Amino acid sequence: MTRWVLHVDMDQFLAAVEVLRHPELAGLPVVVGGRGDPTERAVVSTASYEARAFGIRSGMPLKVAVRRCPDAIFLPVDFPVYEAASEQVMGTLRAVPGAVVEVLGWDEAFVGIETDEPEETARHIHDAVLAATGLHCSVGIGDTRVRAKIATDFGKPRGIFRLTRETWLDQMGERPTTALWGVGPRIGARLAGLGLETVAQLAAADVGVLVAEFGPRTGPHVLALGQGEGSAVVDDTPWVARAHGHETTYQQDLVGTEAVEAALRALAEQVVTDLLDEGRACARVHLKVRFAPFFTVVRVRKLGEPTFDPAVIAGTAMDLYRALDDDRPVRLLGVRGEMVPPEGGYDR
Repeated sequence: MTRWVLHVDMDQFLAAVEVLRHPELAGLPVVVGGRGDPTERAVVSTASYEARAFGIRSGMPLKVAVRRCPDAIFLPVDFPVYEAASEQVMGTLRAVPGAVVEVLGWDEAFVGIETDEPEETARHIHDAVLAATGLHCSVGIGDTRVRAKIATDFGKPRGIFRLTRETWLDQMGERPTTALWGVGPRIGARLAGLGLETVAQLAAADVGVLVAEFGPRTGPHVLALGQGEGSAVVDDTPWVARAHGHETTYQQDLVGTEAVEAALRALAEQVVTDLLDEGRACARVHLKVRFAPFFTVVRVRKLGEPTFDPAVIAGTAMDLYRALDDDRPVRLLGVRGEMVPPEGGYDR
């Protein structure tokens, strides 16, 4: 039998969970984000396909989303409900005989499996998830993780699609490089500067040119992405967190060091709660600041010794803020505590 990588991606996951809870919302434009109030500062977490038809996308400010679709139903993010639904989905995948499941997030996972009928296996997975949760998924089939991940987009919604070395360029060759998993607008712009605008052009590129542009590690990696190559290994080793963080977008900009300091103390307390649950102390403090209207900076500082003390974490974050020497109003603050590694280090 042949070893395949399947990429399972839930369709409009958060919105679909909400429609399952509230069947009267079926067929309506549903937007999940923030506290569900489009007059507040928050972004779209997920939009139903009906809302996407109006151009609403994940990461879009709710204020923009409501302008695009004033009749949309806006709902708050409900983490416990989505986590419970995700656990059901992943449990269903793990119950598939012979499946190795690598969880990528709430709503997606790689499944490694040996089968001579990958489409039949994919259909079985879709039907099993639907029966267990009432939620639909799409399944991409590939001979590498990259191809499986990208194949899912061709299958959405509720579909199954196979992408292999033999069909890669037929399906992907004329698409822009930004259609590749891992190639964002910045890398895409740099590739365009080299005259590499399509996947086919990137796949045929001289690795030396890419190494000169991106370096000895990233250059070959980008070329491999263009060819759809890469690992076919699905690793079910439990993921171990490297850090815990919290951030807040403030409905009113923070003005002055006292307001910022108070906010950082509150964030540090939340971070320490997570670190204590993890049982590993903070070794590095990450500060994220978004100044009004939308300029973001991130700074990091290693601590002299690991700590669970929120005052030390908040004080370090405040020192990083002061070092910016920028008195503009603050729209968002984030504090992240990078923990000491577990005994034996990280498996992945």
